[in-house]
Amino acid sequence: MTIHRVLAGGALAGAASLGYALAEAHWYTLRHAAIPVLPPGSAPLRLLHISDMHITARQRRKVEWVRRLALLRPDLVAVTGDNFAFTDSMETALEALEPLLAFPGAFVFGSHDYYSAIFHNPAAYLWRRITGPPVGASQRGIARTPDLPTEAFAGVLTRAGWLDLDNARGSLTLGSTGLATDLVGLADPHIGQDRLPPPASHAGAQLVVGLVHAPYRHAVQALADDGARLVLAGHTHGGQVALPGLGALVSNTDLPLRYASGLHRWPAPGSAERGPTYLHVSAGLGTSPFAPIRFAARPSAALLVLEGRRQ
Repeated sequence: MTIHRVLAGGALAGAASLGYALAEAHWYTLRHAAIPVLPPGSAPLRLLHISDMHITARQRRKVEWVRRLALLRPDLVAVTGDNFAFTDSMETALEALEPLLAFPGAFVFGSHDYYSAIFHNPAAYLWRRITGPPVGASQRGIARTPDLPTEAFAGVLTRAGWLDLDNARGSLTLGSTGLATDLVGLADPHIGQDRLPPPASHAGAQLVVGLVHAPYRHAVQALADDGARLVLAGHTHGGQVALPGLGALVSNTDLPLRYASGLHRWPAPGSAERGPTYLHVSAGLGTSPFAPIRFAARPSAALLVLEGRRQ
């Protein structure tokens, strides 16, 4: 075999991989998981977790896919940030979420609900994440002025009755049995905005759910310590580029790579009364508009069935 054939074969494999990665970015899927976080004997609740849509105005297929999620008739919709990429795509993001506003909901924002996407060399970004040490939230910041219509977007969601949980708390009564649910959220730790709201006793709450965009260790632990038995997060894109059999190459947080997506039992001890804490990290539905690829990390939302704990 000549060197020319080797090079040609490598180029062909690279082109095929790139073509697949471009296609996978539009291969939306719905994940399912059952989580035992309700009091024993409780009727199940259906929680729809959506994250990291990164919608642009032309992404009609994504809009229609998200809209059809309303057919699931969830008891609660939780959105964990990074909804739209540019100012002109806010209305597109709202169009996607509009049918879901008929159901109880709560949200926190990520950095890309404040700052529009800007170009970064994807190869350099990936290399830095692989070779460099984890960067803590205290070292992060964005040296530019927010340029997205964040308040307008939040206003539509809150007028529909959804809870804005950025460094805030709220309560909802969910499901046919009226399950008393407390919710607590943090603003995005990825840009150092997270501040746990004043303490609450959660007296009378049968379920406590925490929301945060970027699942940094300290943020997840803060929500667990606050009483959350289910923490919902996004931000990682499931690694966006993963290796079959090995998983994500990066998580873009200080969590181990095994936490880059999916359901995990948080290692901190739970309480005898409420049980352990679970962390669900959504792989998200979008990409950077400048690197519209995914490889072995399909874009997804999740339907989480919350069930009663075993006695």
